[in-house]
Amino acid sequence: MANLLRAVSDMLRPSALDAFADGVRIEYKSDDGRVLRVEDKAATEKQFLSSVGRAVLVTLQIATLGSFLAAFCALPLAFLAARNAGLPRWIGAPTRALLTVLRSIHTLVFGLILVGIVGLGPTAGILAIALHSLGSYGKLFAETIEAAPRGLLESGASLGLSRWQTLWLGLRRGFYPQWVATHLYLWEFNVRDSTVLGLIGAGGLGLLVTEAVSLFQWDRLATLLIVIVLLVAMFDRSSALLRAHLTAGR
Repeated sequence: MANLLRAVSDMLRPSALDAFADGVRIEYKSDDGRVLRVEDKAATEKQFLSSVGRAVLVTLQIATLGSFLAAFCALPLAFLAARNAGLPRWIGAPTRALLTVLRSIHTLVFGLILVGIVGLGPTAGILAIALHSLGSYGKLFAETIEAAPRGLLESGASLGLSRWQTLWLGLRRGFYPQWVATHLYLWEFNVRDSTVLGLIGAGGLGLLVTEAVSLFQWDRLATLLIVIVLLVAMFDRSSALLRAHLTAGR
């Protein structure tokens, strides 16, 4: 109980506040009372905030690159999976099954596997985000294609266009806003997932969270949690506004 109360007490005063507490010194003493080291608390916390800023950039890099890689790879798979693409069943069914498998495996599971394959660092996080998101992007993109008006396919046929050419024309004219909105929606979730991938060694804010917990630095953990909440809230709001704009402009 004492440890719990201490942790809660420390978290109620985030370490970021100490970055503005000039003149505060912390002395580290030996058992016999000798001063081993004197630490400037404000300078130390400013260095920590700098590392948090770098971790935020890594987190956004993981989410953004993973999302764009998944969205790019999902385009051809979506055409293969769409039931109205006119492809044989032996192509469409396995493609849909692949997308289901990728969507069913959690990002953290992919992360654990990829950390063992490619090693620690953002690369494992980017690939983990991409693999899991590929299933979601592919499914939603395919559903968008399947929702194409029947008249679109008929008008394309009357112009002598193939089914694929008609679908591509529909993508450029009618599907594009919906696909961008889908990408923004999934990007929100990937930003959330990327904040915890560091817990398994994939870099970013999660790595700092792991360090803070292992060293019982609850005040720094509070700072990190505040940053994560603000980051996710900012992206949620920005994505919602962009999606609303795209939907209104359709």
